[in-house]
Order: sequence, then C-alpha cells, then structure tokens
Amino acid sequence: MEKFRVGIIGATGMVGQRFVLLTANHPWFTPVVLAASAHSAGKPYAEAIGEKWHMADPIPESVRSMVVMDAEADAEEIAKQVDFVFCAVNMKKDEIKALEERYAKLECPVVSNNSAHRHTPDVPMVVPEINADHIRIIDAQRKRLGTKRGFIAVKSNCSLQSYVPALHPLMKYGIEKALVCTYQAISGAGKTFDTWPEMLDNVIPYIGGEEEKSEQEPMKLWGHIEGDQIVNAAEPNITAQCLRVPVSDGHMAACFVSFKGEKPSVEQIKADWAAFSGRAQELELPSAPKQFLHYFEEADRPQTKLDRNLEGGMAVSIGRLRPDTQYDYKFVCLSHNTLRGAAGGAVLLAELLCAEGYITKK
Repeated sequence: MEKFRVGIIGATGMVGQRFVLLTANHPWFTPVVLAASAHSAGKPYAEAIGEKWHMADPIPESVRSMVVMDAEADAEEIAKQVDFVFCAVNMKKDEIKALEERYAKLECPVVSNNSAHRHTPDVPMVVPEINADHIRIIDAQRKRLGTKRGFIAVKSNCSLQSYVPALHPLMKYGIEKALVCTYQAISGAGKTFDTWPEMLDNVIPYIGGEEEKSEQEPMKLWGHIEGDQIVNAAEPNITAQCLRVPVSDGHMAACFVSFKGEKPSVEQIKADWAAFSGRAQELELPSAPKQFLHYFEEADRPQTKLDRNLEGGMAVSIGRLRPDTQYDYKFVCLSHNTLRGAAGGAVLLAELLCAEGYITKK
C-alpha cells in the first residue's frame, strides 16, 4: 500500500524522537516533514539534534539529512506536504491549542501527545482499546472548525496507561472508588540521567499537574458522546499520588479498588484481564499488542527493567492481585511511558483513525 505521509511537529524533543523512530519503519506511515522551533529550523535533522538524541537506537538514515522546518512559520507549507501530523511540543498551553487548531483549519489532521486539548469537549481523547467509539465526535468538531479533513485527536496522560486499562474490564462490576500511587520514570519529564543527575539515588514526591490529570482524565475516557460533545463519567472516584523515581523508562502504579456491590473473585478478575481486548485488536492495527493486559503470577513482577518493553512497549503488565484490608483488592501495574504512554499510543490512535476512515490520503 502507498504509505500515509506524516509530519512530526516537535521532532527534536524526546517524544518527537520516539515518533521519528516509530514512523521511520512503519508499515502504514512514512515521515516526510520534521518540524520544530525556529532555533532548529533550516538545519539537517541530525545537526539540529546534535548531542541530544536520547533514544537507544540511532537516528534513522532516512531522516538524518532531512531539513527541519519551522512548526509555526511553515505551517501552511507543512500542511500541504502531509496527510496528517503528530504533535509533541514544549510550549504554553494556549500556544499549543492555537497551533493545533491552526493545522486542523489548514485541513491537516492533528494527532496530539500534548495535554492542551484533552478537556476540549469535542476533541476525542482516546485509548483505542478502551474508548475507540469516541472518534465519532470528530464530525461535530469539524462542524465547529469549519473543516472537511482537519481535526484534532489526543491521547491521554502517560500515568493513566498503567492503571486505567486494568480497571476498565472491571467497570462492569461497579467500581465505587480507586486509589492509585504512581512511580514515574524521568523520561516522562523529557530527561535522562545525563541531563538530570539530581534524580540518581533520589525520589521527588511531586510532579506538577500530574495528580489532577490522573484523577480527572479517566472520567473523559469513560464518558459518552452526547450531541456535539463528550460528557465525562461521574464515577468511579479516583484519588492519586504521583512520584518521580530514578528509572529511565516505565511508569508503575500501585492500585487499590473497591466495588459497590458483590465483588468479583480473584480468579474472575484474572480471567477478565486475560480475555480483554478492544477495537485495536479487532482491527489488527500494526502497533496493537496481541495480548493487551498481561498478568504475572510471580510475586516480584512486573518489574520495570524486565517488563516495560513487553509487546514492543505497547502492553500493560499487572501483578500482585490480592485482597486488601481497606479496599476490596490491590494490585500493581506497569506501562512504558514513552511507547504505550506517549508516542506509541499516539501512533496506535493514528492507525485507528486511518483504519476507520477519519484520516485519508490526499
């Protein structure tokens, strides 16, 4: 098949670099535009990156000499050259909103890793295994924007990817409340141990805005379309505490959950996790894990170093399910924060949008 032509806005950042790697050898996508700030514009990609390439794999040869464009000044030209863009930029929230809407109004679909539009009522925030049907709101968004092709779709915060997928198959039992403590890798802050040596032998018990996102964003994922907007779910109640830990990649979460009525058995919960799949698996999307939720019976699993790359970093690992004295059950989850939690999740969302006909070739 002829591949979709992709632009990467914010290509020099850590998530942008991951987008470069994921699209360079993708069966459906090929990167044809790399864009960043005016500071990087006009330079070959490898030169613009310099010593700041943070991925384990090298810069793909196909993009090393690609000249970086200016994400803002060259927006009209970029929109002409691509079928859609991925966006992962480090700007103020209102600037990101304006930039993404500008591309959408230039009839260029935007698949965003940024948080700016996550609470815009007609912008779908999608985990393809959980709420793929929310992409139907794009029709209403296009009416508001006055576009035929252009729209914005976003992925949720990286912290959610560890525990929301584990809670989702249990929603049918009536979850009353959940408490979650997340232990988040430094790559989530766009850092490595070289650039953030203060994190060695250290834990920081605060990540700005993360607890609010961790408590509120699941409500949109579990919401429903009503007219021209997505209405958030009212429950379950989630409380979160988020810590930065000295790990390169991989967000872990300790989760506690209580049910309203009769609680399922340990065996039933494990069976629900093993059987769970979503639209991404049904469509056999290229980045979709075959087994989305993996349960480990070993008492000391999942472990970040051992399990974060499960199924190409797109699966969620779960372990240590057992009864609790304050809540009904407790368990531990793990996801790869720059794959499932960031660029990989956005690539999977783009695959869904292409498969469902919302992104088309020009």
